[in-house]
Amino acid sequence: MATSFAPTISTPPDDLPRRAALVTAQALASGALQPIATTVHHITQAGVRFVVRMLARGRGEAAADARQQRATAGGESAVNPFLPFEPALFVADLSDTHLCLLNKFPVVAHHLLIVTRAFAPQEALLTDADFAALLTCVRQIDGLAFYNSGKIAGASQRHKHLQLAPFPLDPDGVAAPITAALGAPTSPGALVTAPQLPFAHVLMWLPALHTADATTIAAAYRAMLVAAGVWQGDDAPPRPYNWLATREWMLVTPRLAETVGGMAVNGLGFAGSLLVRNPEQLAWLQAFGPLCALRAVSTPSHAAVGAAFCRDAAP
Repeated sequence: MATSFAPTISTPPDDLPRRAALVTAQALASGALQPIATTVHHITQAGVRFVVRMLARGRGEAAADARQQRATAGGESAVNPFLPFEPALFVADLSDTHLCLLNKFPVVAHHLLIVTRAFAPQEALLTDADFAALLTCVRQIDGLAFYNSGKIAGASQRHKHLQLAPFPLDPDGVAAPITAALGAPTSPGALVTAPQLPFAHVLMWLPALHTADATTIAAAYRAMLVAAGVWQGDDAPPRPYNWLATREWMLVTPRLAETVGGMAVNGLGFAGSLLVRNPEQLAWLQAFGPLCALRAVSTPSHAAVGAAFCRDAAP
C-alpha cells in the first residue's frame, strides 16, 4: 500500500514565493537542499543567446553525482524520493492530489516540483488535476513550467512531477532565451511552428497562461501532443517528449535521445538553458551549436529556416 502524504490544506498558500524562499533558507541551513554549483557562460547561435551552466569543480560535481545516484527513471530501483517526500523540502499543499516540493538538487534557485500524492508514472499523460495544481503555482510565480515525459526526455524520477523554474533562467535577466527564436505571436490557441527552430515542435501562443483554467490548458496540451506526432489520442502512452510553458506560450517537442555529446538535455534545454560538466564539453557545445544539440536529441525539422546551419552537424 502506498504511503500517504501529509494532510491536505484546504486552501493553497496565497504567498507561495515567500513560502518557497523561507523553506529554501531552512533547507540550505540543514543541508537538505543541495544546489548544484555552476559557473555561467553564454553561447549564441542563430540569434539565440543560450545560458550554459558548467559544473563547478568539487561542490558542483558532487551534487550532480548525488542527483544521478538518486535517479530512478529507467531503472529498477524501488526507492521513491517523493513517497514519502523529504519533510525539509516540503513547500505547500496544492490540492487533494498534488503538493509542492523544492527540487533537492537545483541548478536554478527556488526550483519547484509539483508532485502527485499517489504514485503515477512519469510517462503518463498530464491531467486536468495536474494542470490545476501547476496553475496554482504559475499564478503566483512567473517562470518556466515543464514536463519531461520519461527518461529519454530528461526525467530523473519515475514518479510523476511537473517542474517550475522561476524567471529569469539567465542571470543576466533574460526570462527564457529560446523566445528570441519563436517569432511574433500568432493567434492565441493556434497550433503553429517557429521557422527558426531546427527541431520538430508544436508551438501555441497564449493570451495569459496564469489566467486560464486547467480544463482549457489540458485540452490544448493534448491537441499539441497529437499534432507533434507523439500521441495518437488513444489509451496508449505517448512517446517521449518535452512540454514547456510560460505565461505567453506552450511548446511540445518529441525526443529521440537523452543525451548528445555526453550532455544530458531536459525541458530546460529547449527553453535555452543547458548544463555541461566540464570545459571540454563547453568547448564542444560552442563548436557544435546549442540549437543543433537540441535538434540532435529531438526530430529534425527539415522545413525550418534554421535547419540549414545544422544539416551537416553530427554529434
